[in-house]
Amino acid sequence: MTAPAAHPTRGYTASKDQLLARLRRIEGQVRGIEKMVEDDRYCIDVLTQISAIQAALDKVALGLLDGHARHCMREGAAEGRADEMATEMMAAVGRLMKRG
Repeated sequence: MTAPAAHPTRGYTASKDQLLARLRRIEGQVRGIEKMVEDDRYCIDVLTQISAIQAALDKVALGLLDGHARHCMREGAAEGRADEMATEMMAAVGRLMKRG
């Protein structure tokens, strides 16, 4: 009988609690925008909050990319998958850069 597989270590594992706290804060900001719309707040004020949320999400994404580059790609290179990992990361960056 084999031991159960441990959770894999990800590039963000060490800062997972901070990442989750930041995501919860962003979730609260989104709920705040919902309340702003319910309260018929000025359009520009709503758009300003949307911009702040996008910036916060970008910061989370950059942190995840940093962790991926420093941890996951290093592991992939050690396994002989450096090109595959680089292609995968660049595709993710491309998706992040595409907006409206």
